[in-house]
Amino acid sequence: MSSRKLVLAACLAAMLAALPAARAATTGELLGPGVISTGLQETSAALTPDGQTLYFMRSDFAEADDTILVAHRAAGRWSTPQVAAFSGQWHDSEPTLSPDGLRLYFVSNRPLQSGGAPVTATMNGRSFPGTNLWCIQRQPNGEWGAPLHVDGALNDGAMIYNPSVAANGDIYFSAHRGDSGKAYQIYVARDHGHATPERLPLGDLANNRMDPAIDPQGRFLLYAGNEGDALGSADIYIVFRQPDGGWGKPEHLGGDVNSRTLENAPSLGPAFGELYVSSARRDDVHFPKPREDAASLQRRLQSPLNGSRNLWRFDISALLRAHGIAPAANAAPAHPASAKKPA
Repeated sequence: MSSRKLVLAACLAAMLAALPAARAATTGELLGPGVISTGLQETSAALTPDGQTLYFMRSDFAEADDTILVAHRAAGRWSTPQVAAFSGQWHDSEPTLSPDGLRLYFVSNRPLQSGGAPVTATMNGRSFPGTNLWCIQRQPNGEWGAPLHVDGALNDGAMIYNPSVAANGDIYFSAHRGDSGKAYQIYVARDHGHATPERLPLGDLANNRMDPAIDPQGRFLLYAGNEGDALGSADIYIVFRQPDGGWGKPEHLGGDVNSRTLENAPSLGPAFGELYVSSARRDDVHFPKPREDAASLQRRLQSPLNGSRNLWRFDISALLRAHGIAPAANAAPAHPASAKKPA
C-alpha cells in the first residue's frame, strides 16, 4: 500500500519515536542493490515457487506512477527488471502469486470494461486512482493469460490493496470498507474471492492494519500497521492461528525487520521463513562528509538507501519454529540472496 495510506498512523508514530530499538534477532539483506532495489520506490515482492522469478512494484517518489516489473535470477544474480507484459499502461501495483504459482493477482485502476473510465477512489474529499483486484492465469504453454477482473464481493469498492492468497484459495487483503472504522483493516474473501469479505478481528478499529501476507496453510499472518508500539509510521506484525481457529494477539516482529522508518508490504518467499519487506530505512550521513564532485553526489543521492522504499529479505524461521510451525515436506530450500547486509 502506498505511503499516503499511512497518514492516519503518522501522528502516533511521532509520539513513539523515543521507544528503544527492537532487540536484534535476525539480520536483513537488501535485495539486488542497484538492480532490484534502487533510488526509486520498490515494494511488494512476489516470487515464483522456484525462487527464480520476481515480480514487484516500482514507482516514483510521489507514488503516482506505479508499474509492475519482472526480473529473473541466474547464477545468483538478478537480471535487469522489465515491465511485466500485463502492466505499464495503468496504475498497477501489489502483485502476489498463488502458492502453486499458477495465478498472479494484482490491483489496478484499469477500466472494468474496454474503453471505460479508470477506477477512481475518493477519501476525505480528495480523488485518486482507485483499485480493483485482477488476476492472470498460467496457460498450458507456460505464458500468462490476459488479465481478468475478479468478479467477487471484494471488488464492490475502489480501495482494495495488497492481496495475499492461501493454498485453499482464500484471498486476504486490506481495504477501507463500511465496517473498517476510520482506519484500514484486513479482510478475507473465501471461495477464491467470490464470498462476502469478512473482517479479521485483530483489535481496536482505530489502528491501521494493511498489507496482509498469509501463510499458505493459514497458520499465521503478517501485516503492516501500528498497534501502538510501532517504531516508525508502520511496522510489521505477526499473528498466529489459535487451536479454536481464531487469531491470537498481534505481535510486533522482532529482530531488525522493523526500523524507525516505514516498513510495509510484507510477503513470504518460497523458502520456509523467508520474509520480504519494503522499508524506507537509509544510510546514515556523517559529517564532515567526504567532498564529492557533482556527478558522484548525484549517483549517491540516487542510489538505494536514500530514504526511498527498497526491498529487504529476512529469515523468520526461528520464530516460526518457536511457535511450533515446521516447514512443509515439500518446502523450497533457502536461496542465496543477491543482497547487501545492512551496515
